Amino acid sequence: MSAVHIENVHKSFGKLEVLKGVSLTVEAGQVVAIIGRSGSGKSTLLRCINGLETIQSGRIEVVGHTVTYTDEKLRALRKDVGIVFQSYNLFPHLTVGQNIMLAPRITKGVPKEEARAQAEKVLAQVGLSEKFDVYPDNLSGGQQQRVAIARSLAMQPKVMLFDEVTSALDPELTGEVLLVMEELARGGMTMLLVTHEMNFARSVADFTVFMHQGKVWEMGPSEELFSHPKTPELAAFVKSTLK
Repeated sequence: MSAVHIENVHKSFGKLEVLKGVSLTVEAGQVVAIIGRSGSGKSTLLRCINGLETIQSGRIEVVGHTVTYTDEKLRALRKDVGIVFQSYNLFPHLTVGQNIMLAPRITKGVPKEEARAQAEKVLAQVGLSEKFDVYPDNLSGGQQQRVAIARSLAMQPKVMLFDEVTSALDPELTGEVLLVMEELARGGMTMLLVTHEMNFARSVADFTVFMHQGKVWEMGPSEELFSHPKTPELAAFVKSTLK
């Protein structure tokens, strides 16, 4: 069974149609990069997968959940699907450890000691073991983003979504976050990432999806897609981004 199945999805904001019949299937363990110009529908698609945006028509299935907009169904979906945004959204009044332990304790009822052990494990995974008792304001942007990734991992998701997670970071900090994502990919995590890091998409993602004007314009194995674009739109996009 595929991990993510998107079938003929349409999404509008008022009169503006942002997704125009998008279909996409992601197998378990695959890393899929979603690329395209600003306004092509990339981030909206990611938010629809996690039920953060409602769709007008079509169907989305994620690891056995059909995306349905009741509180109960959305809670169940989000236990299995983690999402990390460009903004870290960490609670400034809580330590790093407390930020990570919060969701498992509230949504899954995980006992405190177990939640702490899990938080320590995921912090080690992102290379920040020593930051457990530090407050977010005392971390760099890259460290905060890695904590945000750890917080999602603490829920033990089956699918991870990344929405332009490095776009607010300088190149050095971007590198440290991409390394964490690369490790996750090696570990077999199913991942969909909206990114403008073309070299990362090309080398780490199994497949790349190029979105244009609200549609999946072109998709295929990453190396092939970047090396031999089939449409003039993708060729122009690759040329403008891989300088």
